[in-house]
Amino acid sequence: MLTYPLDTAKARLSVSSKLQYSSLTSVFVKTYREGGIRLLYRGIYPTILGVIPYAGSSFFTYETLKIMYRDSAGHVESSYYRMMFGMLAGLIGQTSSYPLDIVRRRMQTGRIPDGWSPLRAIVHIYHTEGLKRGLYKGLSMNWLKGPIAVGVSFTTYEKVLELVGHLKR
Repeated sequence: MLTYPLDTAKARLSVSSKLQYSSLTSVFVKTYREGGIRLLYRGIYPTILGVIPYAGSSFFTYETLKIMYRDSAGHVESSYYRMMFGMLAGLIGQTSSYPLDIVRRRMQTGRIPDGWSPLRAIVHIYHTEGLKRGLYKGLSMNWLKGPIAVGVSFTTYEKVLELVGHLKR
C-alpha cells in the first residue's frame, strides 16, 4: 500500500509526453499538486479487488494440479512439474484478474472519470470496446512474463518448505 504511488507515477509517466513530465519526481510533484494524495492512490480499489480472483484461481489451480499429479503418478512431483503447474496457475490467475488491472491502469492515468466504481468502469469498457480489445487488451504480453515468475515463486516456495522440513528433523 505504501509503494502504490510509485505504480501510479510509473503509469502516468509511461503515457505522458516528454513535455508533461521530465522525471519521476516531477510526476509525483505535479500529480500531488493536481489532486493530492488521493490522486496518487487512484485505482487502489481495483488493485485490492484484483487480488481475490488472482490469488484464488492461481492457488486453487496449483494445488489442484499437484493433487491430480500425485493421485495419478503415485509420488510427489518434481521441481519441473511444480514449475509447469505454477506457470499454468499464473496464466489462469492473470487472466481472471486482468480486467481489474485494465481498470486500475486507466484510473491511474485519468482515462476513467473520477468517482466511477471499478464495476462501472468494467461495464463501460465492455460496452464501448468489448472483451478482446477492451478488458483483455494487452493480456498476451503479460502471458509472456507473468507465468514464468509465478512458476518460479511456487517452485521456490515448495523448495523452502522442504528445506525447513529437513531442518526441523
